[in-house]
Amino acid sequence: MASNSHQEPWLLENGNIKTLSKEMRHGRTHHNMSSSSLRKKSDLKLVSKVPITCLRQLLANLQEVILGTKLSVLFPAIPLAIAAEIYGFGRPWVFALSLLGLTPLAERVSFLTEQIACYTGPTVGGLLNATCGNATELIIAIFALSEHKIALVKYSLLGSILSNLLLVLGTSLFCGGIANLRREQNYDRRQADVNSLLLLLALLCHLLPTLFRHSGALPEFTVVPTIQLSRASSIVMLLAYTAYLVFQLWTHRQLFEAQEESEDGAENEEEVPVIGFWSGFVWLVGMTIVIAVLSEYVVATIEDASDSWGLSVSFLSIILLPIVGNAAEHAGAVIFAFKNKLDISLGVALGSATQIAMFVVPLCVVVSWIMGIHMDLDFNTLETTSLALSIIVTAFTLQDGTSHYMKGLVLLLCYIVIAACFFVSKTPLRKPSKHRQLRTSDDYSRSLKRLTGLCALRGHCSDEHSSVETSTDATDLLVLRV
Repeated sequence: MASNSHQEPWLLENGNIKTLSKEMRHGRTHHNMSSSSLRKKSDLKLVSKVPITCLRQLLANLQEVILGTKLSVLFPAIPLAIAAEIYGFGRPWVFALSLLGLTPLAERVSFLTEQIACYTGPTVGGLLNATCGNATELIIAIFALSEHKIALVKYSLLGSILSNLLLVLGTSLFCGGIANLRREQNYDRRQADVNSLLLLLALLCHLLPTLFRHSGALPEFTVVPTIQLSRASSIVMLLAYTAYLVFQLWTHRQLFEAQEESEDGAENEEEVPVIGFWSGFVWLVGMTIVIAVLSEYVVATIEDASDSWGLSVSFLSIILLPIVGNAAEHAGAVIFAFKNKLDISLGVALGSATQIAMFVVPLCVVVSWIMGIHMDLDFNTLETTSLALSIIVTAFTLQDGTSHYMKGLVLLLCYIVIAACFFVSKTPLRKPSKHRQLRTSDDYSRSLKRLTGLCALRGHCSDEHSSVETSTDATDLLVLRV
C-alpha cells in the first residue's frame, strides 16, 4: 500500500480516505488492462549503450512500441499489405494481410493511450480511452461510408457488438468456469446492469426504424421518415453515451474501477510511463494513419475476397472482421477470466459493445448525414433480430452476479448459430439506393401524381383527393427512392 504522502483522496467514506488505484490515477480502464496481458517488458540494455541521445531515445521508443507486445510477429503484415496493394498482388491477399496488420495496431493504440493518460490524469485519460477504444471499427466505418457501402458499415458494426456479447463474453465465462471449477466466480452486477440498460436503449433505437419500415406503408412514405427517425434516435443515443461517460468517469467511477491485485493480495506498485508524452502522441497519430490506410484496403478488397473465397460479404463483415481485428482485446479478456477476474472480462466485453452500439453506430449516422449519405438504423429483419436476441440472452445471463462454464457455453452456442446463419446467407453487398432530387415544378407535379396513383391503387386515397395541385415554387424539394 502506498504511503499517505502519495495517496490521492477522492472519496471520503465513513471517515476513511479511499485512495485511487493506479488504474484510476492513469485513466486506465478494463479495455487497457485486457490489452496489457499481451505486453512484454523490453530489455533496453543494448539500446542504453548507444552514445547519441536522440538515436538512443528513438531506438528505445521503437523497442517499446514495436517489440513491446507479444503480437509483434504480425507487424510484417503491414508492409506486406501495402506492397501487395502497390504491386497489384491478388486483392484477397491484400484483404487478409490488412486484417492481420490491424490486430497488433489495435493493441498498440490501447498501449499508447494508456501512456498518454499517465501525463494527462484520469479524467482526460478516461475520455481518451473511451474515444480510441474502438478506433479501428470507426475508421473502417468512415471509409466504407465514403465509398457508399452502407451495408458494409452496418454489417461490421453489428458484428463487433455480437462478437463482444457472445464470443468474447461467452469464451471468458466458459474458460473461467473450466479453470475455476472448484470455486464460484463472482462479479459486480452493478456495472453489468448499467451496460445492459444502455444496450437495451440501443436496441430500441434500432428496432423502431425497422418496425416503421415494415409497417405496411409504401416505401415512398417510409424512406424519408425512417431516415429522420434514425437521425433523431442517433442524437438521443449520443446524449445517453455522454451521460454514461459522466457516470463512468465522475459521479460513479468506483463502479468501473479496474483493480488488479497480485497473487498474494497486495496491490501492485504504481506503473510509470515508458515513453514521453509527445513521443506517445506522435506514435498514436502515426498508428492511426496506418490503421486508416489498412482500413481503406479492407473496405476496397472485401468484395473481391468474398468472391475468391466463396464467402458472403455479410459473413466476412459480421464474423471474420471483428474476430481478427479485436483479437488482442479478446485474448486479454479470456486471460483475465482464467485468473478469476471476471469484472475485467465483463468490462471489456460489455464496455466495448456499449461503446459501439451507443457511440460508433450513431456517430456514423450523424457523419453520413453531414456527408449527404442516407444511412439509417434499419439493419434489416435478420440482423436486428440477431442483435435483439443477443442482448436479451446476455442480460439474462448476467442477472445473478455469479458465473459458471454453462453460461459461457450457451453464449458461444448462440454465436455459432448466428455465424452459421450468415455463413449460408449469400446476400450480396447491396449498393446504396439512389436518391433523386426533383427541383422543378414539372418534376414535382409528375412525382406527386405518381404517388397519388399508387395511393389510389392501394386504397389509401379517395377519389376526391386523386387530383393534386402542383406547386410552381422551384425551391420545393422531393426525395424519392428510385
